[in-house]
Amino acid sequence: MTEAHPERRRVTISDPQVMRALAHPARLVIMEHLGSLGGRGASATECAEVAGLSPSATSYHLRALAKFGLIEEAPGRGDARERLWRALNPSFFVDAGQSAGAEARAAEQALVEAHAARDLERTRDWLRRAGTEPRDWYDVAVFHDTMLLVTAEEQARLNAEVERLLEPYRHRHRAADPPPGARRVGVQYRVVPLD
Repeated sequence: MTEAHPERRRVTISDPQVMRALAHPARLVIMEHLGSLGGRGASATECAEVAGLSPSATSYHLRALAKFGLIEEAPGRGDARERLWRALNPSFFVDAGQSAGAEARAAEQALVEAHAARDLERTRDWLRRAGTEPRDWYDVAVFHDTMLLVTAEEQARLNAEVERLLEPYRHRHRAADPPPGARRVGVQYRVVPLD
């Protein structure tokens, strides 16, 4: 277990076993939660509240994530009875590679579909409660779909620019001292070439 990390960077996951380990809805929630804490740890009980599971079920998922090197034990808070976990990297890319075999492609697809299902459920949850939200939050919720005509190089530049725009607002950078009235907001950005 290490006490401190150098600047954490987004990693690329290409191992089918790791992709399959992540393609579980509870593990995605746990990873998102731990990644948002800026390197601070969370207990199985805290992760269980976020994931909607029992602490024992959550402990199982935490151990599985640790087995694949995605999380590690974090320094304790002074109570030796409490085991804390933290993400090794706050975010990741999934890339089986163009020359990947069927197993890697299937694992990549399962993980991407798990992410997409989670994002769709978040959208549905918003739509169910949108009428009860404060007007200022209702007005800034956006569903945007547009077609672009770009080269691969232009799209790469656009992707980098979107990442640059989002970076200062990431939860992990602001969690310790959020501005008044701030709340978590889900942003989904997908770019897929069409036939």
